[in-house]
Amino acid sequence: MNSRGFYDWQTLGGGNDVERLVAVLQSEQVKWCMIGGLAVNHWSLEPMATADVDIVIATPDVDRAIAAPISVGFQAETFAWLVNLCGKSKVSIQVSTDVMYADFTESSIMVNVHGIEMRVASLANTLAGKIAAWRNLQRRPSERQKDFLDIMRLTEAHPVLVGTLPADIETELAARNAS
Repeated sequence: MNSRGFYDWQTLGGGNDVERLVAVLQSEQVKWCMIGGLAVNHWSLEPMATADVDIVIATPDVDRAIAAPISVGFQAETFAWLVNLCGKSKVSIQVSTDVMYADFTESSIMVNVHGIEMRVASLANTLAGKIAAWRNLQRRPSERQKDFLDIMRLTEAHPVLVGTLPADIETELAARNAS
C-alpha cells in the first residue's frame, strides 16, 4: 500500500477531500499553506497518520476564501480562531484565522505529502507553530503531548533546529531524550 492509500484508509477517503480543497484554493488564487501534522509529515523522517488538516489562509478576504470550499460541497462551522470544514471523509479541516500564522504563506513551498500536492509552511514556521501549540495550556494534555512529539520528530530530522529552540523546550527535549 502506498502512502496515499494508507492515508485514505486512515481517513476514509480524506485524500479526495484534501485534493478538492487544494484545487479550489489554487483556482481561486488564495494564499494558503498547510501547518500542523501534514507540514510535520513533510519535514520529518517518517510520516504519521492524522485526520486533522490544519491550514492557514492569508487573505484580507477570509470569507471569500472560505466560500470557495463551500461551493464545492464542504460544510463550514465558524469559531473564534478557526473555521472547520467538513467534506465527505473523516478528515477535519481546520482553517486558522489566528494572526500568528498570517505570514506563514509567504515562505511556504509546494510539496507532495501522502501523494497529494500541497503547500506547506517552511520548516522554521512549522516548528514555530508546534512550539506555540505545545505552550498553549488550554489545549488538551494529549494534544500537547502530540505537539511535543512533533517537535521531537522535527529536531530528529533536522538536528540543527535544536540550537534554535527556546531554553525551556531544549531542556525538556534533552530530558525526554535521556530517558
